[in-house]
Amino acid sequence: MTDQGNNNQNISKNPFAALFSSLADAKQFASGQKQRHQAEQQSVDSGESQSESENSVSDSIDENDDSVAEISRSFRSRQELCEQLNVNHMIQRIFLITLDNSDPSLRGGNGIPPRCVYLEEMAADLDGQDWLNMDTIEQALFNRLLLQEPGNHLIYMTSCSVVNLSADRDAGEKRAIPYLYACYQRAKEEVTKVPEKLLSYAVRCRNLTLSNARTVLLTPEIYISQNVYEQLLDLLLEAVRGAQFEEVVEFLDEVIAILLADQEVRTFGEVMVPVFDIFQGRVKDLDLCQLLLYSYLEILLYFCRQKDISKVLMEHSQPKDPNSGIQYQKTLLGTILNISCLLKTPGVVENHGFFLNPSRSSPQEMKVQESNIHQFMGQFHDKLYQILKNLLQQSSETRHLLLSWLGGCLQANMGRAKIWANQMPELFFQMFASDAFFLNLGAALLKLCQPFSRPYSPKLLTFNPTYCLHKELSEEERRNRNVHARGLDKETCLIPVPPQKTVEFAQSYSLLTENLILTQLTLYLGFHRLHDQMVKMNQSLHRLQGTWRDTQLSGGPATELREQFERLMTVYLSTKAATTQPAMLQNCLNLQASCAALLVQLSLGNQGPEHIPLTFPLPALENSLLCFVPGIPVFVFLLRKHLGSRCNFLKTKSPVSLTEFFAENMGDFFIFLRRFADEVLESSAESLEHVLTFITVFMGNVDRMKNPHLRAKLAEVLEAVMPHMETLSPSATQPIMFQRQRAFSSYRHAPQLAEALITVFVDIEFTGDPHQFEQKFNYRRPMYAILKYMWGEESYRESIKHLADYASKNLEAMNPPLFLRFLNLLMNDAIFLLDEAIQYLSKIKILQLERDRGEWDSLAPDARREKESSLQMFGQLGRFHNIMSNETIGTLAFLTSEIKGIFVHPFLAERIISMLNYFLQHLVGPKMGALKVKDFSEFDFKPQQLVSDICTIYLNLGDEENFCATVPKDGRSYSPTLFCQTVRVLKKINKPGEMIVSFSLLADKIKVDLIAMHIYVS
Repeated sequence: MTDQGNNNQNISKNPFAALFSSLADAKQFASGQKQRHQAEQQSVDSGESQSESENSVSDSIDENDDSVAEISRSFRSRQELCEQLNVNHMIQRIFLITLDNSDPSLRGGNGIPPRCVYLEEMAADLDGQDWLNMDTIEQALFNRLLLQEPGNHLIYMTSCSVVNLSADRDAGEKRAIPYLYACYQRAKEEVTKVPEKLLSYAVRCRNLTLSNARTVLLTPEIYISQNVYEQLLDLLLEAVRGAQFEEVVEFLDEVIAILLADQEVRTFGEVMVPVFDIFQGRVKDLDLCQLLLYSYLEILLYFCRQKDISKVLMEHSQPKDPNSGIQYQKTLLGTILNISCLLKTPGVVENHGFFLNPSRSSPQEMKVQESNIHQFMGQFHDKLYQILKNLLQQSSETRHLLLSWLGGCLQANMGRAKIWANQMPELFFQMFASDAFFLNLGAALLKLCQPFSRPYSPKLLTFNPTYCLHKELSEEERRNRNVHARGLDKETCLIPVPPQKTVEFAQSYSLLTENLILTQLTLYLGFHRLHDQMVKMNQSLHRLQGTWRDTQLSGGPATELREQFERLMTVYLSTKAATTQPAMLQNCLNLQASCAALLVQLSLGNQGPEHIPLTFPLPALENSLLCFVPGIPVFVFLLRKHLGSRCNFLKTKSPVSLTEFFAENMGDFFIFLRRFADEVLESSAESLEHVLTFITVFMGNVDRMKNPHLRAKLAEVLEAVMPHMETLSPSATQPIMFQRQRAFSSYRHAPQLAEALITVFVDIEFTGDPHQFEQKFNYRRPMYAILKYMWGEESYRESIKHLADYASKNLEAMNPPLFLRFLNLLMNDAIFLLDEAIQYLSKIKILQLERDRGEWDSLAPDARREKESSLQMFGQLGRFHNIMSNETIGTLAFLTSEIKGIFVHPFLAERIISMLNYFLQHLVGPKMGALKVKDFSEFDFKPQQLVSDICTIYLNLGDEENFCATVPKDGRSYSPTLFCQTVRVLKKINKPGEMIVSFSLLADKIKVDLIAMHIYVS
């Protein structure tokens, strides 16, 4: 056996050899110790000779056992040897670095990573030391982090030469933050595995990863070619996509704790701001339906959950100019809120990801696309809600910063509700946050309101409207009293504050009060505008469709019209998808129904903790909080004064203020549902009852709602929520009305609702507005449809008949009865509207004849355009007056079917007879030729229906002797020939024979009365 073999055999028999992972490790260590011992011997003075006793000790050791002697002499204890080897291996496993570049075959594979970065310079500096310990690891880790290309310094740690890409990637990781996180994870694992005597070393290694992460974030400039802030964000992103998010959060939380402990070099805010900036830059170009967006939202949710990051986040999100609405959109939170399926640049559909080329898509395809958008919107809104909720649940400082941000944002964007903003879109988009911003903010706030968005929730009654009367407060007062909405003290209220009333402000307001105010104000500034845009786009699409059809029929070029239609349709469908997300609509419905119940309770003077039942007559208003419910003033009277006839768009607005936004939001929302999401109303029967109660209490009661324009708006809301009865084409899907029908039929306060409707019909005659005469017809338009529906329901019909009976018995009263005033105004409207319609139709016919005869061809271009403009204007006005006159005459027709006494009273009989005869003269007499325009349907002119309704009124009242006797007294329009002509027209339009016979008998009876009158006179 060779000396080497004997040496190996002796080492293997040494009990200390068991401490090594392999025999090769033991041999290598013994060789190293022997060389060190020889070097020490050489340092002794060469002139001195060894004593004889030393030589004798040396000679006593067998020459074949020299390695055993070296090991025994080098280690005085088993513990020292164990720690030395295991600490070195543990450091290698955690940090994947080494000082040992010896032959891999000489190392044991047990407990050693397959790849490590060899720190060559440090190994040279340590003069041949090939192991790492706790004295050298800090410098070693720092050197490792400074390596620009650590992958170029990888070495094999074992004799296995199989390609191991995972090991290469882990050991050669060049990014500092991911590398330290991986080291942290490996150190955590070591803490759970190592023996107790090595535990302290493992913990020190783990802490070393954290302290170095702190150093990297505080002094990133020393790590060349590394963006450590991007690395931090990427680490979170990779964790969200994988399954290690909780582990990364644990790592970051510990790093944050160290950063907060020492902020001399950089504050924690200065560390996080670059991360936020990178985050914002990446998110701003993402689309609603990109999955990557939701990964980033998970990261933002973590930021909002972490109390220290959330505070810095809100400080970072404060706008540069708090008085500029658009600046809030440019913050990090604003960037997130601006993501939507709406057009990013208004009017630019190129590169828009939704509803492109809609005319080439089937309805089913567009429905699927809308459904997909709704699904993503639901997830997106849920994330936004969680973000706001997390921020509100953090420290009082973070909550204050968020609420201040919301209050300042709403005040800076109040101009969105101004009428001029819709007329100047270019200026609008430079000044205010976008529609998408407000739609998303509203959806998130609606979710925050859901815990108390139940009509009978006791929490609702904790709402304190005195919040709205706070004037300028200091920042400290806003923080302490929880008042963050601004400028509400300048708004009008549902009823004026009595001069002698003292406002008792709360010391501090609940989060419910702030949530409710901020949510309703957000909806007013956002949803209201989008609804208005959809109505206008719908009208424009109908006009374009008609023009396109006419152009195709005439053989003209339609390409440009088609492109225009396509672009507008893309905008419309995108807007509709954004505003009809089912969960958002349901949340809004819950809130509006709850607010309806809340306002009813306030109107009853309830300031207790429980809801009280509604009874009629209503109690007198004493100490009512309604005078604190806010509104939005917009002074449009001056605009009218300066813009004159160009302000037609103002006709339906109040001259003093836009209506109170609590009630305005409610009305606007239900009208929107009626137009664009009718199915939601059918699924909300319980909510409809609260809306009906709100309308019953406020629509007819000037003491509880001072603004007549808002009370008239409630009639439009009532029309929206009631079952509608328009006739649809056989191919159209018939809407389901069962729940709405049941809600209206079983409504407990049906008599009071009918009376309220007639009251507001009368009250709207005089609003104090200089345009009140034109306004009243717009306001009354929905009231006719409601009256017609009510007349078909017994409980409502009996209430109306009761009002009529009371009026018949009190015609001579000092204060005219309600129903008498109603009939008087109804007949005034009928006379004016039909007379105006007749005049417009006559003008339209003249212009049409001139055009058809070619008289316009010889006119100058300006003159011809003026003629065309006049024809279009007369057409619009004629159509409006025809629609309204049809409604008024129709209303008189069904009212007279069961209410007769008051109509045949001399007080009214002469007026109604004169009116009916005048209309018949134009509709069936020799003057009817003046009304024969080219297309009756274009102007909603329905002469057959008018003749039928007028004859119905005659037949309804013809049984009354004094009525028939009064007809011949109309010397202006009546003649026996007129009724003969009417009979002829009835036959021509194929009315039932029974009706024709009855009217003929009535005509004969009136003719007899006429003869008797002449005989009497003579």
